Amino acid sequence: MPRKKSQLQQELHQQRPFASRAHELSIGLLRTAAVVRREMDRGLEGSGLSGAQYNVLRILRGAGDDGLPTLEVRERLIDPAPGVTRLVDKLAEAGLITRERTTTDRRQVICRLTAAGRAMLEKYNPLVHEAIERVGARLTPRQHHEAIELLDALRRPGPAE
Repeated sequence: MPRKKSQLQQELHQQRPFASRAHELSIGLLRTAAVVRREMDRGLEGSGLSGAQYNVLRILRGAGDDGLPTLEVRERLIDPAPGVTRLVDKLAEAGLITRERTTTDRRQVICRLTAAGRAMLEKYNPLVHEAIERVGARLTPRQHHEAIELLDALRRPGPAE
């Protein structure tokens, strides 16, 4: 007797089973990340910011007045993008951050949040937080804890890394 289609198979209108449960898990994670991203994008509607740009602003707010080098901003991104320079350039053009070369190493650029960037975060943070809470409300507190532990385990380096 054929196995009942999983919710993910139904959502994707997939006729054949996944190659393995690990494969289904990976596709499910990507699909779930897309759901969360869409909700966050709804929270950012009207801001003109992408999720990655919003993430850069939040990182720089956390760094305080000292700011951060561009490469450290990239390391702290949720999805470390190779095009962090483009992200930073667009935010600087919009007046949301400043960039300054250090005097000790001219190759290093320090990024700092401007007052306009801070104001942008103050306006859109509550909307993004609300969107995140809508997604999280689908689980119980115990499920939150279990999911966080499982996701932590998946991000740990494996034996081949």
